[in-house]
Amino acid sequence: MKVTAQYVVVMAAGLLSLQLAVVAPAQEGASGSVSVAGTSAPPSSRGTAESSQRTDQTGQSTSQIDATTKPDKAGGMGDPFIGGERHPLYRLTKSDVLQANFTFSPDYDQTLTVQPDGYIALKGAGTILAEGRTLPELQDAMTKAYGGFLHEPEISLSLKEFDKPFFLASGEVIRPGKYELRGDITVNEAVAMAGGFTKQARHSQVVLFRRVSTGIAETHVLNLRKMLDSRDAREDMHLRPGDFIFVPESRITKIRRFIPTNSMSWYMNPLQF
Repeated sequence: MKVTAQYVVVMAAGLLSLQLAVVAPAQEGASGSVSVAGTSAPPSSRGTAESSQRTDQTGQSTSQIDATTKPDKAGGMGDPFIGGERHPLYRLTKSDVLQANFTFSPDYDQTLTVQPDGYIALKGAGTILAEGRTLPELQDAMTKAYGGFLHEPEISLSLKEFDKPFFLASGEVIRPGKYELRGDITVNEAVAMAGGFTKQARHSQVVLFRRVSTGIAETHVLNLRKMLDSRDAREDMHLRPGDFIFVPESRITKIRRFIPTNSMSWYMNPLQF
């Protein structure tokens, strides 16, 4: 019995020492991996934060650059629906006159006139389309046209004669027609330039048509009578080149057009009966 008990104790001690020998390296490896992960985690997270911060800063600076380099469009981008621009460049029309100067080839300096078909005739380079283009666009087209026989031509364009800004006034105004737009003019001032309202004018529904793009125009209905009565001109819109003002007739005038004058005598002077 004693021998058996001693044998059992020795076997248990051996198994315990074997388990300790196996567990100790495993714990050291786990602690080493935890310490490595603990030391490497902060740099990676910091690097990610720094990279995201650099990305944000780069995106912000890029957007700022785009906004400053594209001041002619609203917010640096054109409207995808109407194609409107905040400060559009002038586009050439028929009868516009331009002066083209060649820096390194003054023999090709010339005065160009946009023909009725929209084209201009270049000296020694044929014809190209000019109508509807801006000066930078036409300058690029001319550079390509002369690039076939001139080495990197440098061309500068300037407008000599062009369609001056104007507005149109029609309807119930004394002198309807086309007027030159000089300076800052409001709708009330434009009506005054057209001679004012006629007796049949409807002051409360003056319509302003404003072209936004090809085929699209926006309308504004203005109550000029209310503005004048309240002496508040804050809602008086400022004109832009090409605006069209239309003053409709009053409803009484339209009714009188279809009612003979003699049939209204009883309403005008009922005491005669």
